[in-house]
Amino acid sequence: MFRLSSNPRDLRFPPVELASPEGLLAVGGDLRPERLLEAYRHGIFPWYNDDQPILWWSPDPRAVLFPDKLHVSRSLERTIRHGIFTATFDTCFREVMRQCAGPRLQYPEGGTWITPAMIEAYVRLHELGYAHSIETWQERRLVGGLYGIALGGAFFGESMFSRVTDASKVALVLLIRRLRAWGFRIFDCQQSSPHVMRFGAEEIPRRDFLNHLAAALALPDRHRPWQFDRA
Repeated sequence: MFRLSSNPRDLRFPPVELASPEGLLAVGGDLRPERLLEAYRHGIFPWYNDDQPILWWSPDPRAVLFPDKLHVSRSLERTIRHGIFTATFDTCFREVMRQCAGPRLQYPEGGTWITPAMIEAYVRLHELGYAHSIETWQERRLVGGLYGIALGGAFFGESMFSRVTDASKVALVLLIRRLRAWGFRIFDCQQSSPHVMRFGAEEIPRRDFLNHLAAALALPDRHRPWQFDRA
């Protein structure tokens, strides 16, 4: 495992091929926008608990959902079609992160890896136009959503939350459909889970992921705040 330079001008990461079998590549550094963006452009992301130093990961294989391979169940399609939820982009990014960090059924002690420092760092990326959220609402109440980083034609999904059945699933489907319409190439799930695999995600070798990422990064960024097309 490599220790990143404490020099704020040195944003270099070691080659991802040097990561441990679990995907751990480096430790240290900081969460400044420049370093975070450099990490994502090389297929690296931070993931650590509040009592740990910053840990940087690049797992192999990588879980990826290609937008044109999205799978939606009939029941979820009915939920979307019936308009049970309304959806918005980028209306309450910080609150989406706070909800993702809070207690959930699968993590009753809370998502401690979304630390206060992480929230502030990603809110800064949101202000710069790189981080985005999608929210689902029911009776004007925020009930689900997710957030992530967008670079070129790649979206790096970070976390999601749901307070009502299917709320986060609807957010995911609507986001990926919008990404597909905008010409995005990949939705990075980072690591596989039964949840994302049900939507058509697949595990691919890291080297293949990096090739797809390079092609996606050649596309222009969408820095402006996101919104659904009026049509």
